[in-house]
Amino acid sequence: MSSEKLSCISRIIFFIHILLCHSVQLEAQLQVGFYTNSCGMAEFIVKDEVRKGFSADRGVAAGLVRMHFHDCFVRGCDGSVLIDSTPSNTAEKDAPPNNPSLRGFEIIDKAKSRLEAVCIGVVSCADILAFAARDSVELTGGLGYDVPAGRRDGRVALASEALTNLPSPTFNVDQLTQSFANKGLTQQEMVTLSGAHTIGRSHCSSFINRLYNFNGQTSQDPNLDAVFALQLKRQCPQGSNNPNLVVPMDPASPAITDVSYYSNVLVNRGLFTSDQTLLTNPATANQVSQNAGNQFLWKTRFAAAMVKMGQIGVLTGNAGEIRGNCRVIN
Repeated sequence: MSSEKLSCISRIIFFIHILLCHSVQLEAQLQVGFYTNSCGMAEFIVKDEVRKGFSADRGVAAGLVRMHFHDCFVRGCDGSVLIDSTPSNTAEKDAPPNNPSLRGFEIIDKAKSRLEAVCIGVVSCADILAFAARDSVELTGGLGYDVPAGRRDGRVALASEALTNLPSPTFNVDQLTQSFANKGLTQQEMVTLSGAHTIGRSHCSSFINRLYNFNGQTSQDPNLDAVFALQLKRQCPQGSNNPNLVVPMDPASPAITDVSYYSNVLVNRGLFTSDQTLLTNPATANQVSQNAGNQFLWKTRFAAAMVKMGQIGVLTGNAGEIRGNCRVIN
């Protein structure tokens, strides 16, 4: 065979290889309307369960948004945060950053049960959680957005990985930036997603060091507004052994997705060190100011950042599984 023919065949094989790679890449991408043909009622059923849960307890919306975030930052958005611990394994849901603070598991369970009744083995727990987070944002006054779906469920959940992957409420701005960069998110997206603290509550243990034991020089964080600190001390008394003490993260509107979180940070009323630290960097401080002054800008950015976060490390195609029960691997 002539060298010219060999060269031609080589080019054809290379071209076919490129096409196949492109095809695999397209197959691996999530899609809006993924369940249109296989389970057309999927997103409606999830939204219905979120609405019911929200009617009974408005705080569940913040819980579901946080759960989705914590799921995506550990092994990607694979529903691993939903898996229960076993006698031989402590799952990520029972790691200190998640237990006892995560809530809303029963909403996912109810949605999954209904979906299994009409579309057995079709809708993943990871997708249910992504839909539920979106619905929670919308129910609390944020912008609705399309959720690309097609995630598969993971089979591994380790408490140790939650400890090493989730950003701590004591992080400074550089640590936060690096934590989000590790997941493919920009510094601006970090500031944007921090705004999720506009809804929900926190256990006192997540910020009590700012009130009584900040560092060797001062007991109270000097960057914490003094009046706000007094209010928090009344809600979280020193020496209390009550693990259930909680405070709203945004006292004025704890169940409304708005920009008051950023307004609070600007006047030193960010609850966590990781909130207030956003003012210590010129770029992030500027973004805080921008968001505080433009509700629509932040809500638009937040919706886009949620979509991007929801695609971190996803399992697609034949990877993982579709769990029949979100709490247990098949």
